[in-house]
Amino acid sequence: MAAGSSNYWEDLRKQARQLENELDLKLVSFSKLCTSYSHNSAREGRRDSSDTTPLLNGSSQDHMFETMAVEIEQLLAKLTLVNDKMAEYSSTAGVTSVNAALMHTLQRHRDILQDYTHEFHKTKANFQVIREREDLMGSVRKDIESYKTGSGVNNRRTELFLKEHEHLRSSDRLIEETISIAMATKENMTSQRGFLKSIQSRMNTLANRFPALNSLIQRINLRKRRDSLILGAVIGICTILLLLYAFH
Repeated sequence: MAAGSSNYWEDLRKQARQLENELDLKLVSFSKLCTSYSHNSAREGRRDSSDTTPLLNGSSQDHMFETMAVEIEQLLAKLTLVNDKMAEYSSTAGVTSVNAALMHTLQRHRDILQDYTHEFHKTKANFQVIREREDLMGSVRKDIESYKTGSGVNNRRTELFLKEHEHLRSSDRLIEETISIAMATKENMTSQRGFLKSIQSRMNTLANRFPALNSLIQRINLRKRRDSLILGAVIGICTILLLLYAFH
């Protein structure tokens, strides 16, 4: 009966050691995964915003994280069950000296379980913090890209508006210059008209005194009207062409 109990205890110890070894390996891999995710997230943040090629597939790492977390939780549950069985066995042992040794062994396995549980929860919490920070940084980068894209569109629109405004200002200046030329021409023609009227008045006076000059004066007047019409037509055509060029 004692031999059977001893074998049962040894089986429980073997199961505990095996589970502890598996947990140790899993926790090391779990910690490396968290560190790798942190480093790649930092490199991802330093990349140029125009580079859209991901350095690492974040969703693949998330899946690995979830899978390993479930496996470690299962191993911790199994080790907890083995420890409970060891505690139940040690409480039923009859020999005091043997019971003391069993309790010492049990306490050591409990400490190992507690350390592994603490390390697992700590690594898991760190991973969650890194992932949440990366999600936040990714959202900020997207907002910045959207802002830059919107700013680029606004800048192009502003540039088009400025070009159109400059074109309108150039047209206004050209129209003002055309009006100034037209006003100067009008003033010049008014001055010439007054001068020609004074000449005509003198010629009429001479014609009245000398009837032979009447026919000559009439011919001169006809030629003057013809020249005035030609000059007016030329000025009108030039003005129309300038206006058409200005509003083109």
